[in-house]
Amino acid sequence: MVIDFHVHCFPDKLASRAVSQLAECAGIPARLNGTICGLKDSMRRAGVSKSVVLSIATKPSQTESINNWSAEIQNDEIIAFGSIHPDNENWKSELFRIKDLGLKGIKFHPDYQNFYVDDRKMFPIYEAAFGLGLIVVFHAGVDIGLPAPYHATPERFRRVIEAFPEGKIVAAHMGSFSYWDDVERFLVGTNIYLDTSYSLGIITDEQAKRIVANHDYRRVLFATDSPWMDQGEQIAKLKSLHFSREVEEAILGLNAKDLLSLL
Repeated sequence: MVIDFHVHCFPDKLASRAVSQLAECAGIPARLNGTICGLKDSMRRAGVSKSVVLSIATKPSQTESINNWSAEIQNDEIIAFGSIHPDNENWKSELFRIKDLGLKGIKFHPDYQNFYVDDRKMFPIYEAAFGLGLIVVFHAGVDIGLPAPYHATPERFRRVIEAFPEGKIVAAHMGSFSYWDDVERFLVGTNIYLDTSYSLGIITDEQAKRIVANHDYRRVLFATDSPWMDQGEQIAKLKSLHFSREVEEAILGLNAKDLLSLL
C-alpha cells in the first residue's frame, strides 16, 4: 500500500486559477491541473492507493466552506483534512464539526495564516484538536513562494512538541524545508512525524537517509506535495535511497495507515 500523505486539490471551478497563481508565485510548474480527477489519474499511474488532500483557510471566512468541501470529496481513495483559521471566532465549534464530518485532521500554514507555530495564542486550538484525536499537519520551514520571516521552524516546533507530547503532529517537508540541519538538531528523535513532501531530490540523499536513520522511521510519512511533484517520480526517488524493505514499506504507506487508523 502506498499512501501520499500530502497533496493539494481545489474545487473544479477554482483549480485552474489557483494552480496558475501559485505556480507563478513560487516559480515552479505544476505537474497536475489541481483537480480531484487529475489527482486520481496520477494515483492510478503511480500505484498510489490513497492520497491525503490538505487544504488551507487563508481567510477566517473560508474555514467552513473548505471543511464542507473536504467532507464532500472523501471516498475510498481520497482522505481529506479540514482547516482552521486561527482568527475564525468559531474555531472551537468548527473543530467539533470537523470531527463530526469524519475528517481525520487539520492543516495549518503558519506563513499564509500569519502566526508563529509556537505562539501561545495557538495552544488552546492545539489542545482542543488533540483532545478530539485529530492529526495536525503544519507547513514547515521555507515556503518558496513567500518571503521571510518563516513562521514554522524546527526550534519553534520543538516548543510545541514539549507542550503537547501526546499530540499527533506532522511537520511537512522533511521537518522544515531548507532548515534540515536544524531538523537534525531539534526534531530528530522526538515524537513528531515528518513527511517527505517536496523534499526528496532537493535535500541531499545522505541527509535524508541520516534523518530517517536517526529519527524513528515509523514516524516518517511518504508525501509528494502534488501537484508540485509527480507521485510516480517521488516513489522512485524514495526507492532509490535503498532503505530496507521494512523501512521502505513503512514510509510508503504502513506508517500513514497506522496514524490514520485505517483498517
